[in-house]
Amino acid sequence: MIDLYTDATPNGWKVSIMLEEIGMPYTTHHVDIMSGAQKEEWFVKLCPNGRIPVIVDRDNDDLAIFETGAIMLYLAKKSGQLMPLDDKGESWVIQWLMFQMAGIGPMMGQSNVFYRYFPEKIPAAIDRYHNECRRLYEVLDRQLEGRDYLCDDYSLADIANWCWVRIYFWGGTNIDGLDNLKAWMDRLEARPACQRGIAVPHVVDFAQMEADLEKDDSGIRSLVTK
Repeated sequence: MIDLYTDATPNGWKVSIMLEEIGMPYTTHHVDIMSGAQKEEWFVKLCPNGRIPVIVDRDNDDLAIFETGAIMLYLAKKSGQLMPLDDKGESWVIQWLMFQMAGIGPMMGQSNVFYRYFPEKIPAAIDRYHNECRRLYEVLDRQLEGRDYLCDDYSLADIANWCWVRIYFWGGTNIDGLDNLKAWMDRLEARPACQRGIAVPHVVDFAQMEADLEKDDSGIRSLVTK
């Protein structure tokens, strides 16, 4: 049995979707990052970095694993799913997983902060992250030319990238003209496991989040920009 400690974020969805796709039983524990639960001592013992998600494999001597890439690779090995068995295929999938972790995630994260949360609007910073996110989206669009999934067959690389790219609008970068990317996004959105995974631990209401930011009653802005 897997214990999943998570919240409703792109990184959290990466793991909940993967668990849904491989059909591995898991128990969800909501770590409310808006209340700062991820900084509490009990959680930092599981994840020294104080970030969600974390899994604990109760069938493997309560092994705790943090960092989404490490979690996804562990689950792929444990289940024998969503990762090619040959060396070339495995390398290809890992490369696109690293692309998400080194590019898509950090750049979209910064775009979200400067465009959506930061109290002072800094045009140069917003433009920098918009431009870089658009460039990365174009890389994905080219990779998807003539194929349904990033590495031909559906894999953890698709899950990792889609969980972030699906909320491109939140950071303010457009995907106009990126038809391969849009079709791929729709393809994953239609998967039942993806639909279940993005509802863990709860469904995100972006319209409500936007309203909360306008009032700043929720404390989102101050927490995200710390």
